[in-house]
Amino acid sequence: QVHLVESGGGLVQTGGSLRLCCAASGRPFMDVAMGWFRQPTGKEREFVAGFSRSDIGRADYADSVKGRFALSRDNAKETVYLQMNSLKPEDTAAYFCASTDKYAFPPRASALYDSWGQGTQVTVSS
Repeated sequence: QVHLVESGGGLVQTGGSLRLCCAASGRPFMDVAMGWFRQPTGKEREFVAGFSRSDIGRADYADSVKGRFALSRDNAKETVYLQMNSLKPEDTAAYFCASTDKYAFPPRASALYDSWGQGTQVTVSS
């Protein structure tokens, strides 16, 4: 199982930027697909973006963040980054990273992930 730790959340104004980090440990980082999810207070957890296993090297984005958010992956540091630009109040949520070694491409269903971080809060003020 992979141990995941998120960081980088905070309070930002509309139109601002944040970069979330997800540091992984516990098994070969290159063997897992990574996903970012978010959960606004009182709502369901939803897929935000995901990065495939390293040998495939593809990213997937929810329509709501496409063009504003960008994923990157540093295998040497075993870290995935989520750069969030042009933030909107509706982006306010707890953000979680997750990993799976059962799928090469990141699933959009949260139930298909094996490991989860503790989450980091992102708040966008209007």
